[in-house]
Amino acid sequence: MTHKARQAAGAQPPGTTDEATAARLIQKLFSDVAGRYDLLNHLLSLNVDRYWRRETARQFSHLLSRPGARALDLCCGTADLGLAFTRRGSAPVFFCDFSYPMLARAQAKLRRHALPSLVAQADALHLPFPDNSFDLVACSFGFRNLANYGSGLREIWRVLRPGGEVGILEFSEPNGRWAGPLYSFYFHRILPTVGEWISGVPGSYSYLPRSVDQFPGREEFARCMREVPFANVRVREFTWGIAVLYAGAKPKF
Repeated sequence: MTHKARQAAGAQPPGTTDEATAARLIQKLFSDVAGRYDLLNHLLSLNVDRYWRRETARQFSHLLSRPGARALDLCCGTADLGLAFTRRGSAPVFFCDFSYPMLARAQAKLRRHALPSLVAQADALHLPFPDNSFDLVACSFGFRNLANYGSGLREIWRVLRPGGEVGILEFSEPNGRWAGPLYSFYFHRILPTVGEWISGVPGSYSYLPRSVDQFPGREEFARCMREVPFANVRVREFTWGIAVLYAGAKPKF
């Protein structure tokens, strides 16, 4: 286990010393930036985040088109991943986030697309769903904000049906001699300044690079998934490794 992984049992914003405090601070942060969240996602990623979500949905199209299947967009934010799922199949998609302002914007999008408002405000570590509820649980750029990564993976396992699959799309450190340093300069120097200027929330986008730096590396997080134990764990990189999709399955017993 790497030093980075040992220090990263869960999100640890500056000034927090326990999981409950970390969760409250992160909930407030995302509620505060909800009004500009979509604009900043698309602007700061140069609109590539749309492609990452489309590709994630494509990876799970076999489940989304399965009769009787149900999907959960976990830490859904404003519902962009779940909306990408609806374009890939007829499976109903449920949406869950612990920030009410984010969910309000998700509901507005669902209404505009004439989709049912299957939303729940809830902590991802304590989901309000019975065991074996979903064929797919997926999360885009939200999992690293959980106060306990292991608990988050086990809760996903609980609500997945046997044979169901998980997909976790997260930021990572890019590959390449030039891509890594250039991206690091942008991510740590430019993005926080622009993000906080547009959002109007001091400290909001300084947290983003810190949370990515803290998150386990590819091999370590894949190992954590296998320990749950998810099967057929695989890692797919997008855009030089800036974003990574971790996928796995709950075995049929």
